[in-house]
Amino acid sequence: MAGNHKHSDPLPETVLRVKSLESLLIEKGLVEAAALDALIDRYENKVGPKNGAKVVARAWVDEEFKERLLKDGSAAIAEFGFSGAQGEELIAVENTDKIHNVVVCTLCSCYPWPVLGLPPVWYKSAPYRSRVVREPRKVLEEFGTKLPAGTEVRVWDSTAETRYLVVPKRPEGTEGLSEDELTQLVSRDSMIGVSEALGPTATKGG
Repeated sequence: MAGNHKHSDPLPETVLRVKSLESLLIEKGLVEAAALDALIDRYENKVGPKNGAKVVARAWVDEEFKERLLKDGSAAIAEFGFSGAQGEELIAVENTDKIHNVVVCTLCSCYPWPVLGLPPVWYKSAPYRSRVVREPRKVLEEFGTKLPAGTEVRVWDSTAETRYLVVPKRPEGTEGLSEDELTQLVSRDSMIGVSEALGPTATKGG
């Protein structure tokens, strides 16, 4: 009965537990619904991949900003007002035709929250944390990213002190796009390095 009746599909067990906990906290007066909504909005829209996309798009159109970003990531993102926990020591690395960067945290799930929000489940998983170090090309291919044989793959290991942001290559055919349109081409996964930026048709829903 899928298709037109998605609303009737059973929710995943984890989602049900979260919703039950939310309802219980609100019912007991421990959390206000408005405060909870504000927190969710903060991490989905303010502290999230949209922030990182703005940083990358600016780097694509402003060479001087890109130089500042690659020299001192934390200071550069602060120009946008992005800072705080998990972003104190941010290092930006740039993908080129010769080098492809990918980020992992082999010990846990250190992640640049101010520009990427909360880490995806797969980023925290043991298989990703171990395999991307040993066989990065194979892992990238599983994400749909197949690189030329001559491209060097560099794996960066985030720590409690240092986190990384990948600046993906600017897609070809985007010369006429505005900075705002370019942000739509920058995905969370491309800023982790497991995928590349989207093509220009993404701004048109293609």
